[in-house]
Amino acid sequence: MKTITATELARSLSEILDRLTVEREEIVIERNHRQIARLIPGPGRLTALEALADLYRTLPEDAGATWEADSRALGLRGERLPKGVRDPWAS
Repeated sequence: MKTITATELARSLSEILDRLTVEREEIVIERNHRQIARLIPGPGRLTALEALADLYRTLPEDAGATWEADSRALGLRGERLPKGVRDPWAS
């Protein structure tokens, strides 16, 4: 935990916020040698892959098949989806 003065915070707020973001460490703000506030880092950002990485562990075994069947039955704008998986990068 780092300690800074209120004056230092006022003079270099942008740099201190950058440091808080990068170092992910709590910062204590003091005025007249007394703690007046604490800055704590917010939640980190995740990529979509990181956010969904554990999804397969939380869903029941048959959830994938059910989702696929429901998707094919409803489709986009009521259209039925074709069977099989299409390569989205194929021209």
